Amino acid sequence: MSIWLCASVPGQPYLEEPYKGVCYGILLRTLQSPKPPDVEDIVFCSLLQSALKGMQYFLNGGKWKAVPNQDLGTLLAVLKRFMFYGLPGVSVEMPQVLYPAPLPQYETVSAAKPEPAQDSAVQKKNAGSQQNKKRKSRGKGKKAGAEGKRDAEEGEGDEVKSAGVGGDQSGWSLGSQSSSVTSASGVTPQLYPSWKKGSSDSEFSDPEGGMQSKLRLYQARVRQSALQCFLAVVKCVEKRILYGYWSSFVPDAPGIGGPPPLTLLTIALKDPSPKVRAGSLQVLSALLEGSRQFLSTAEDTSAPRQAFTPFSATLAASVRELHRGLLLALVAESSCQTLTQVLKCLAHLVSNVPYNRLRPGLLSPLWKQIRPYIRHRDVNVRVSCLTLFGALVSTQAPLPEIQLLLQQPGSTSALNTPGVRTPQELSHNWRRPGTSSPGGGVEGGPEGPCWLLQLCVSLVTQPREEPYSDSDAGGSSGASLEPSPVRLEALQVLAHLVKGYFSLAQTSLLELGQLSARCLAEQEPSVQLHGAKLLEELGTGIIQQYRADANTPQSAKLVPVCQVVQFWSEVLSGPLISALQNEQHPTLQTSACDTISSILPQAFSQLPDKTQVLCITLLLGLTYSENSLVKSAAVRALGVYILFPCLREDVMFVADTANAILTALDDRSPNVRAKAAWSLGNLTDTLIVNMQSVGLEFQEEFSDMLLLNMLRSATKASGDKDRVKSNAVRALGNLLHFLQPVHLGKPVFEQPLQEAMTALIETVRGDATMKVRWNACYALGNTFRNRSLPLGSAVWSKEAYSALSYVVTSCKNFKVRIKSAAALSVPSTRDCYGDVDQFAEVWQALAQALEHSEDTEDFLEYRYCASLRSQLCRALLHLLSLCQPEDLPALRSSLSDQSRPVLQDLLVRYLGDKDVALVAGVDGPAGEEAVDHSAPEDGLMVLNETLTRLKGPLEETVLDRSEDLKTVLSFLEDVVRNFEEIKESDCNESSLQLSKSP
Repeated sequence: MSIWLCASVPGQPYLEEPYKGVCYGILLRTLQSPKPPDVEDIVFCSLLQSALKGMQYFLNGGKWKAVPNQDLGTLLAVLKRFMFYGLPGVSVEMPQVLYPAPLPQYETVSAAKPEPAQDSAVQKKNAGSQQNKKRKSRGKGKKAGAEGKRDAEEGEGDEVKSAGVGGDQSGWSLGSQSSSVTSASGVTPQLYPSWKKGSSDSEFSDPEGGMQSKLRLYQARVRQSALQCFLAVVKCVEKRILYGYWSSFVPDAPGIGGPPPLTLLTIALKDPSPKVRAGSLQVLSALLEGSRQFLSTAEDTSAPRQAFTPFSATLAASVRELHRGLLLALVAESSCQTLTQVLKCLAHLVSNVPYNRLRPGLLSPLWKQIRPYIRHRDVNVRVSCLTLFGALVSTQAPLPEIQLLLQQPGSTSALNTPGVRTPQELSHNWRRPGTSSPGGGVEGGPEGPCWLLQLCVSLVTQPREEPYSDSDAGGSSGASLEPSPVRLEALQVLAHLVKGYFSLAQTSLLELGQLSARCLAEQEPSVQLHGAKLLEELGTGIIQQYRADANTPQSAKLVPVCQVVQFWSEVLSGPLISALQNEQHPTLQTSACDTISSILPQAFSQLPDKTQVLCITLLLGLTYSENSLVKSAAVRALGVYILFPCLREDVMFVADTANAILTALDDRSPNVRAKAAWSLGNLTDTLIVNMQSVGLEFQEEFSDMLLLNMLRSATKASGDKDRVKSNAVRALGNLLHFLQPVHLGKPVFEQPLQEAMTALIETVRGDATMKVRWNACYALGNTFRNRSLPLGSAVWSKEAYSALSYVVTSCKNFKVRIKSAAALSVPSTRDCYGDVDQFAEVWQALAQALEHSEDTEDFLEYRYCASLRSQLCRALLHLLSLCQPEDLPALRSSLSDQSRPVLQDLLVRYLGDKDVALVAGVDGPAGEEAVDHSAPEDGLMVLNETLTRLKGPLEETVLDRSEDLKTVLSFLEDVVRNFEEIKESDCNESSLQLSKSP
């Protein structure tokens, strides 16, 4: 009854919490109770299966809540026990509770004491297995009626294949390294997993054989139900909690010198039922999914430690054992459904392992073993194999080991490369991919296109070579081509390959463009989408190649611009334009917009004029689409085009783009507004660039009303969601920087200007995300660069300085502090800082921030300490260069006996290494558009000029001011003297070392 109480009905409320707890207790006690002596084995198996099913329903009801009567360790111990229930040759004495710990928790495997109900039967079966290894047992299911037939179906594909494991048989010594069980007779099985052992039931009478088959079937159902219940646990319990039990279910080393622990890999290798094996692999996949952060600590590249084994090394050993065990399962598996799960599990593993922290050599055996499965008869196996290849070429790309494997000819792999025989040689060659191999071949690049690229192209375009399984039926766009799932996965692998290893794919640029055009011309929408995605990755790869090598002499490796122009000319003359106009498929339109936004700017300017106009016209039209996805993609593409050098000086294009963006900025979809705000930020960046390059000509031609509308829209957007606000404040800073005296003299701009500054100040002080506040601080600094603004005398000026002073001393995020300090050092004259009180507030805030620049509760912020100190020192020196005699009392008040030594020491350190520190301090967060490229001042020169300027009026000052002046001068002289002493000491030490050298 508890089973149905725990089951939920869609659309109806779930069982109330107190009753759920009662059901959980009943189910758990049932699973923990031993089998009564008067209950038949099959009946007891049915009871266990029902209890496990009820527990699964309970777990599916929601997230796991830790309450006193629901201990996760107790439940996991019970599930682990029944995961091995009735497994031939295994009797598990599991602890009552599993505890979260990084160390393995030992359970005992009592091979000499199998469960009484199956003792004699197991021994007879093993005896028969030893005498009849070459016989097959397909007929055993016919003796047991309907149940026996089902058992035969579950055991389908479990017969022994004549093919061995390959060249290395030692890895199959299951008793020593990969075995997790021992037979009841004490004989350790060799070479094959237990389910690969052929057996015959000829020794049993019909009733006896039928009952044993039925019992094995019911026991397998219990194991399968336990695994399904465990899968429900993985889905409802937080991963960070489950990682504490990692060692109880995942091996950390092969068993040497004793029985290895019972883990999920044990089931995948040993269980005779393919459904149970598949279930264990599903659970393992669920554990591995999203485990990248947990596995990121694994490392075994450093020298081994003798005293203790760190957790990183233990985790690395677990990762290596997972590779080894799953590779064994891959080679041994004969069931197509289970083989698919092996490949999927490997894909999850590859996607989450930090291979750059592990010794190379893990991926090469896997790469070698999975290649034959590309031509497997079952379509699901082929698709899973391609998924695994996609994971291999996308994980931490570019990975040297994968790059070498991709460069190998199609008939060989890295393990049999001529002249490479040992892992050390492989490691050496992966680190030096451009050197010549001992065999005389050059490993730096293949003679032809990458073999994986050629394979995927052939899977998409070429007819299938031979008939495959029935699962292929109905899945292909053409009768002779591969099924659609295979073609789609091949296109996805191509996209991953282009994204991670573009240098290997660029030799086939035109061929891949033709392939994408062919896919776009097909009728199946999914094929069209993948074709457009491949085009986008190709365009992005070209752009990144030019962006990365813009300042390097290795431009010979770049794809020539003429070839890029040819590529896009062919693409844009094909079906891509039709895809942009296909209103019946908005998703395809969205992908097509992303594709044409990935055109290299240098190539776009060389395209025919009609092609350029066509692209722009289509994008402007799509910004008024009724579909929000299409609209957001079109607005984003315009935000990319507005940065093109050939378009940004065109006033008409800038105006048309601005109107389209402002319309999208009022859209009801948050995604559209976010893309529009990003594009508006790019457009205002263009205004600043044009102001510096074109000058007044562009500013005079740009409409004042359009500029006013942009200012109002950006101010309104600064009150939107954070992902809109982040770029809205960036646009506000650019617009306020762009305003000229002709604009500021018009009354219509007065109110919008005040509202814009208020919006920026409130954002700096507010509780928005750090990215938003960082951009708001940058925007204020950008505003301060406009010398036409009444900075220092306006009402909003004092509020702006106060907001920045508050942030530089109190914000927990050091990046925001750095940018606020940079903004405070932007004004170029003393008048811009306002009266004496305002100047004093800014100075004291910067001095206080410098004194406490290492105070933080978040240790992750310490990496920005040096950049923060450098920016604060630069700001203080900038204020010193502008200070007047009336400002000296504020400077003196910050030089107390406690603060003076700290500030002096930090300024001396800044003078010594400011150039290095400021490079890191100016840059913002990764991916930010707003970056301050102002040149650092010469700190020592600023100090000397300040000393010279302040020493002049010493005798002319009144007595109280002379004390302030003496204190400030003494402080500055001490800084200069200490710096020169340290510099002279370093020079003497260097000269002494040079004189001692031979």
